[in-house]
Amino acid sequence: MKTLFAFFLILWITNAYAADTLRVEIPSKRLKKTTYATLILPSSYQSSQDSFPSVYLLHGYTGDHTNFPRKIPELQQLADELEIILISTDAGNSWYLDSPEIQEFQYESYMVEEVIPWIDAHYRTLQQRKYRAISGLSMGGHGALYLSGKHPELFGAAASMSGGVDFTQFTGNFELKKLLGDYNEKPQQWKEHTIIGRYQDFKNKNIALFIDCGVDDFFIEVNRALHQKMLEAQIPHIYMERPGKHSWDYWRESVVYHLRFFDRYFQQ
Repeated sequence: MKTLFAFFLILWITNAYAADTLRVEIPSKRLKKTTYATLILPSSYQSSQDSFPSVYLLHGYTGDHTNFPRKIPELQQLADELEIILISTDAGNSWYLDSPEIQEFQYESYMVEEVIPWIDAHYRTLQQRKYRAISGLSMGGHGALYLSGKHPELFGAAASMSGGVDFTQFTGNFELKKLLGDYNEKPQQWKEHTIIGRYQDFKNKNIALFIDCGVDDFFIEVNRALHQKMLEAQIPHIYMERPGKHSWDYWRESVVYHLRFFDRYFQQ
């Protein structure tokens, strides 16, 4: 009986001090629908009245708000350890941009005008840009850089893992034609929505940047090209290549690097 009691006591203690994972609904006028997000709150959120830094984790193409917490359960421990709030939202296959072709695909505006204000209004976040960061994988890596570069007033740090930073190399893929029109007819419209076409957005914006990609990833060459352009423009950033493909095995490690990079930035 004592052994059984001790087991349940340990279980209660573990649960009492574990991060909380929540599914929330966010109403969107921009998208004309209710959207969903997953939040991971550190255990200290419930035991204090403190406010916390926030990190947005953006899913990839065909993904959803559950991908990061479901594929990387270690995020709960990291949220506890680093005392940060993690947020992952649904963005369909939008590439996190306002489509000039489809009226209801206004995901840049949705993120900056609706999601962030809603999270800040409902949870105890530190609301200065210094304490808000954004990262993502693949399509979400593009989204993290795209949103932070266009809205430096919102994000103090940004990171991309395996990001699709120049999708003009993939004009027949990822439903991009639907979002941006025919590339042959509207090449400038495509270019101005890519990171490699907008890298100057980061010039003198004081955004802490971390970019990484696996050496066997099909996006490796566009990431190398972005890195070179940033070097030439003297835009401070960390760039890293590691063995790996376009896979969760790679991203499971990358997200740890990104969150620790953000934590160091928050502590400065």
